[in-house]
Amino acid sequence: MTTKEIRKAFLDFFESKGHQVVPSAPIVVKDDPTLMFTNAGMNQFKDLFLGEAVVKYPRVADTQRCLRVSGKHNDLEEVGIDTYHHTMFEMLGNWSFGDYFKKEAIEWSWELLTKVYRIPEDRLYVTVFEGDEKEGLPRDQEAYDLWKQFVPAERIILGNKKDNFWEMGDTGPCGPCSEIHVDCRPPGSRAKGDGASLVNHDDPQVIEIWNNVFMQFNRLKDGSLQPLPAKHVDTGMGLERLVRVMQEKTSNYDTDVFQPLIQFVASEAKVTYGTDEKLDIAMRVMADHVRAIAFAVADGQLPSNNKAGYVIRRILRRAVRYAYQYLGFKEPVLNKLVPILAKQFEGVFKELESQQDFVQKVIQEEEIAFLRTLATGIQRFDNYISQPASTGSHGEEQVISGRFAFELSDTFGFPRDLTELMAREKGWTVDVAGYEQALLGQKNRSRAATAIDTGDWLLLRDDEGVTFTGYDERETVAHIVKYRKVTAKGRDQYQLVLDKTPFYAESGGQVGDTGELVFPNGEIVHITDTKKENGLIVHFADRLPSNPSDALTAIVDGKRRTNIESNHTATHLLHAAMKQVLGAHVNQKGSLVNGDYLRFDFSHFSKVTGEEIAQIEAIVNEKVRENIPLGEEREVAYQLAVSSGVTALFGEKYGDFVRVITFDEQFSKELCGGTHVKATGQIGFFKIVSESAVAAGVRRIEAITGETSEIFINQQLTLVSDLKTLLKNPGEIAKSVENLLEENNRLRKELEKGVVEKAAGLKHDLVNKVEQVNGINFILAKVDLPNPEAIKNLAYNLKDIVTDLFLVLVADLDGKPNITVMISENVVNERGLHAGNIIRDLAKEIQGGGGGQPFYATAGGKDVNGLDNVLKKARTFMG
Repeated sequence: MTTKEIRKAFLDFFESKGHQVVPSAPIVVKDDPTLMFTNAGMNQFKDLFLGEAVVKYPRVADTQRCLRVSGKHNDLEEVGIDTYHHTMFEMLGNWSFGDYFKKEAIEWSWELLTKVYRIPEDRLYVTVFEGDEKEGLPRDQEAYDLWKQFVPAERIILGNKKDNFWEMGDTGPCGPCSEIHVDCRPPGSRAKGDGASLVNHDDPQVIEIWNNVFMQFNRLKDGSLQPLPAKHVDTGMGLERLVRVMQEKTSNYDTDVFQPLIQFVASEAKVTYGTDEKLDIAMRVMADHVRAIAFAVADGQLPSNNKAGYVIRRILRRAVRYAYQYLGFKEPVLNKLVPILAKQFEGVFKELESQQDFVQKVIQEEEIAFLRTLATGIQRFDNYISQPASTGSHGEEQVISGRFAFELSDTFGFPRDLTELMAREKGWTVDVAGYEQALLGQKNRSRAATAIDTGDWLLLRDDEGVTFTGYDERETVAHIVKYRKVTAKGRDQYQLVLDKTPFYAESGGQVGDTGELVFPNGEIVHITDTKKENGLIVHFADRLPSNPSDALTAIVDGKRRTNIESNHTATHLLHAAMKQVLGAHVNQKGSLVNGDYLRFDFSHFSKVTGEEIAQIEAIVNEKVRENIPLGEEREVAYQLAVSSGVTALFGEKYGDFVRVITFDEQFSKELCGGTHVKATGQIGFFKIVSESAVAAGVRRIEAITGETSEIFINQQLTLVSDLKTLLKNPGEIAKSVENLLEENNRLRKELEKGVVEKAAGLKHDLVNKVEQVNGINFILAKVDLPNPEAIKNLAYNLKDIVTDLFLVLVADLDGKPNITVMISENVVNERGLHAGNIIRDLAKEIQGGGGGQPFYATAGGKDVNGLDNVLKKARTFMG
């Protein structure tokens, strides 16, 4: 069976068992502060397990794309090395929310594996939770007895809490689990020994493929277990491992999941897969990593230097580094795998298929940038080892400091093994202990910066979900359903959940509402932010009310909400206008909507011209003047909405029913959960204030509306008025400024000419002052030149006409001391001198620092009075 057939067989099987097949959630998580990426199939159902959402389908099946590269589920460093770890993988799952439990889950998993997939029964082993006395948990006898119907007792293995008790995190739903393992060893090996002893012992050929989790408990903050009101089933089977078993391969990478990608890389590199382990690892890394990168970008996460974007950039750079280091790719190649990948997932995940060109362009630009960074890092490495003073030594052995090795890793993407390889080639070693210490220090700082202590929810009323009233009103009478204390960076906050709320929770780029909770006794609790957590609307407050059980009036900050709504609606109009002016390829790639301005990221491969910006503004402001009323449809069936031509965004998780926002059926019609003005005229005026690049193929526009745009325009008019006054009210301001610039340019050229003539005179004088000592021509002098560039030109001119040169020039540049050292290359090589090392010593005299290459270096400082001492100290080098 092919991968597509295996995937379809799973979904068809559970559909026949009454399961609703649902689409995969995006790989990038947007409403769960505990996660950056979907790392398990259950993530999109957390709100159901937590009882914070209404169950629509008691039985569900899906294939979920997952990413495991951070936190406790971090497989990154194993990827490519072994045969079964991956960054991005598909998790096949079947779920029961308070419906069936262990009996059906176990029976159906056995039926699917042995009757549908026809995996030989004697190659399957199962594990069952053995119990835990400390937790007061008995052995899972029910699961054991159910398995005995299908599996001999010697192939039912009791597992400890680590292997057979699944937990969502430190707190939350949890329960015993029962895993299914497959013995993939060849017949000869199986004949020599039973596979039971190899289960859960990291044997690459005896692997887990399916885990049945039986959610029975809720873990509280104090560590105690509380029975859940309803029992759930959460299962997961790695598609890549299942395909390996079905296709009878010894490695996931030998299946049709990865081979098309690997064979393309092998062809491009002109090598054969399977002949050299190092080359094979590099090809496996590339084939695996491009999947994770491509789907993350398709879901809206661009590579960047922070948070989730940094993780994606790190994965990409790991792939490029393997391609560069082992396969000799000096030009971008990873992006060329995207079309193959899109074809593989055709009809499965349309996100990649629909954005193939965009994803490929983003990856290509990131590759180009990192290849430049690699070259820069190699140059830094070469400079480092040419400066003996900055290195350590162990006997005769020269050692690269751990801190520098970590800098190469952290700044330039060089993993330690690449630095060690480069060091070995030069006969050096790396201080591994120092590297690990620097890495640990960074991890500790990161943990401290993000440490959050979250208490258990304290329930005040029956929790039957939250009703959002904010589309229709800004004040609502409500009650606190539950609250908890959260401590971050030494500051206590409280998170409150209300039964009804007008507060909009941050989502879709729109910031969360602020406002007040007013109690009957006049007490006011200020709400500083509102966010979503697994679908739950959570209000942030600095303190609790004196009586949290009282009824309250929840009041949104009205002026702030009005400004936010103006900017949000303007974002919709902007999106539609850009499609008209720039083309249908324009799609939203991120946004921020707050009370001050709007920020809109979009797919486009060139700078938006001034003329295009003017056209976009004109279209939006025309729609504002038309005062188009808000068209709003709630609870529209998703498929019906999409078929009507509505704009949906990739990377967003839409439910079965959606909200459609329309401003003129022929102009703007989008799926959106945010709040909007009642008519476009309320926006007042729309003005774009900036346009810039964000990443490859992604541009950013920032714009303002309403009162903010009025203030901006008045400021610009005041600026023009002031400029007119300074120019003595000319008829044409632009012409007057142009004349001033031309005059300034002429004067600058005359000044530069004077500097060149002065430097030429200095050059003649300095050549006549050469002092020759021990075969070296020394020039030590204080020069009167206006800038570092003029001094640099003078130094290079002297180097061209004076052989065996050792030059030190000092200058007072408007009260700032400057030192320049120039040494002929033959002197550097023959005498072992290094301008960078010398100048660091000289710079101490001016309370400064500097550096540079072996033959040329510069320094600046604070104490101009130390320049004479610099020249005296420089004389010591004359012997």
